[in-house]
Amino acid sequence: MDEKIIKLLLGIIFSYILGSIPVAYIFGKITKGIDLRQHGSGNLGATNAFRILGRGTGAIVLALDILKGALAVLLAKYIFYQSGALISENLFLCLCAITTVSGHNWTIFLGFKGGKGIATSLGALIAFAIIIDRFVWVVISIIFLWLIIFIPTGIVSLASVISSICLPVIAIFLNLPKEIAAFLIILCSLSMIRHNTNIRRLLQKNETRFNTRNFFSKLFK
Repeated sequence: MDEKIIKLLLGIIFSYILGSIPVAYIFGKITKGIDLRQHGSGNLGATNAFRILGRGTGAIVLALDILKGALAVLLAKYIFYQSGALISENLFLCLCAITTVSGHNWTIFLGFKGGKGIATSLGALIAFAIIIDRFVWVVISIIFLWLIIFIPTGIVSLASVISSICLPVIAIFLNLPKEIAAFLIILCSLSMIRHNTNIRRLLQKNETRFNTRNFFSKLFK
């Protein structure tokens, strides 16, 4: 098999394994000796880590989940991709980002039960902002949109779902490459799949809320 194809396959496999590292589960075991899947929402993501493990540990989990997404894309570009490979560089980076988020959502290490992929997706988007011209405006827009929804409502899932839906819209508005727009549509779809129960609770108006005033005052103490 061609060396370039082998590196592409290794990059995709590595991205999935990197995404599969269950950071919230690990920190639940280290800090409180608990399986986070049995507490709170049962989700292995930063939101549940903030609720159950506390703001300090939650912030670490959030940062590491973001790092997973960013690292996967950057390593895909600078380690695993070679010029003249079977597919374009942008497409390869998109594939690695998707497999990383999929690994976080359905980790191989814990029976394919993981998080919802928002922090890891953000990490991938930040890496794209470093690599692709004008993509920084996607990241700035999404973070701003997420905050202006979360701060007044206190509902993480609402902010995440709306921001995810707006991702491909922003990409199309900025006239980004077609494979990037397609990637963001897939990223949005993954978010919708993982938030399906949250969406039902939102429609029933009984979704869990954070007290944002209390949350931010404690976070920055």
